[in-house]
Amino acid sequence: MKQQEQGEQEFAFIKEKIKDKPINRRRLLLKAGFNLLCAVMFGVVACFVFVLLKPHVEERFYPEEESTIKIPKDVLPQEIQPAPKKEEEPEEEPEKEPVVVKEELEPEDYQALQNKLYEIGKQASKSMVTVTGVTSGMDWFDTPYENENSSSGIIVGNKDQELLILTEKKIIVDAKSIHITFIDETEASASLKKYDGNTGIAVIAVPLAEISDETMNEISVAELGNSYNVTQGTSVIAIGSPLGASNSILCGTITSSQNTVSTIDTNYTIFTTDIMGNENGSGVLINLQKEVIGLILQDYSNQNNRNTITALSVSELKQVIEDLLNNQDISYVGLRISTVTNAIAEEFGIPKGVYIKSVELDSPAMAAGLQEADVITAINGEEIINTVQYYQSVYEREPGDEITIMVKRQSGEGYTDLECKVTVGILQ
Repeated sequence: MKQQEQGEQEFAFIKEKIKDKPINRRRLLLKAGFNLLCAVMFGVVACFVFVLLKPHVEERFYPEEESTIKIPKDVLPQEIQPAPKKEEEPEEEPEKEPVVVKEELEPEDYQALQNKLYEIGKQASKSMVTVTGVTSGMDWFDTPYENENSSSGIIVGNKDQELLILTEKKIIVDAKSIHITFIDETEASASLKKYDGNTGIAVIAVPLAEISDETMNEISVAELGNSYNVTQGTSVIAIGSPLGASNSILCGTITSSQNTVSTIDTNYTIFTTDIMGNENGSGVLINLQKEVIGLILQDYSNQNNRNTITALSVSELKQVIEDLLNNQDISYVGLRISTVTNAIAEEFGIPKGVYIKSVELDSPAMAAGLQEADVITAINGEEIINTVQYYQSVYEREPGDEITIMVKRQSGEGYTDLECKVTVGILQ
């Protein structure tokens, strides 16, 4: 019995009632607040990371298709086929002789006609801008200076929150900054998008966010017309800065529409006019429907008579302009060429094809071994008989593509057939 009592005394502490620890409300509140703060911080960081990475994830897995600008192409008049006649056509009534009423024009009538022509020019001038390229340098005394070069530009597109303007590469290619002056004298900054080293035309972009609503209401996108219909005697209006001064309007007529100018890899039709200008003039020629039919570029001013305005036919440039607007490169081989016509072939004994007048230095053509006086007869197995076919064949290729050009090269015993592999490049 005593042993039982002694055992119970030894383990009496086990039977003690354990009292619950009092709750520390302050500590619980602090812990809950800390957890809540961590949750908020985690949410903020997650939200920030999501916003930061969302554009990159969407661009990688859900790329947006970039909108493109399409310019309707024109068809050469000789390519237009007449509509087939119906089997049975009603007999046409003999045309009645028109009644001609002779009326003498008074000076007021002449002035009214001039006012109408200048009104057409004023409306079309809404698509014209002045492009200023600012370059910098150091003089002989190591003093920094800035120089400004200006030329006309023409608004040719509105794409992806940007206003696209066509101008001359020489004005802006080396500029550290580009400024645009619109028809209402407001200004905006621009950036170079793309240029063609062959023709010397470039596309620059102005963010729409930098253009006020008032200015947007004053300007317009130019409409490119069909210059294949231009003939000698066509009435035209020169706008831009044909005399070197901005916002000029000059009226006149086309004196020749058959001349061509030789550029690298192709030839372009050049219009001459009776409108007085100068070698520093730039702008565009428009018809009486306010459509652009020619580009007045400083590099293509009439070499024989710099006192009259000349312009490149716009229809032949539409594909180049469209590609530049869509940020695409222009293919380059590096040849100055001309067509060997039947008359030339018979008179000089030259094979029919495309005659190479010269090869540009360090060009893909020179690297491939093409030489002056070679005659191109085929490209990738397709017969080439004129410069138009040659240009179309080259233009269809992408920079980096390899093409096979077959030529006839004169030797002591006549002409020898040669095959040259040319890698198409880009003219900088």
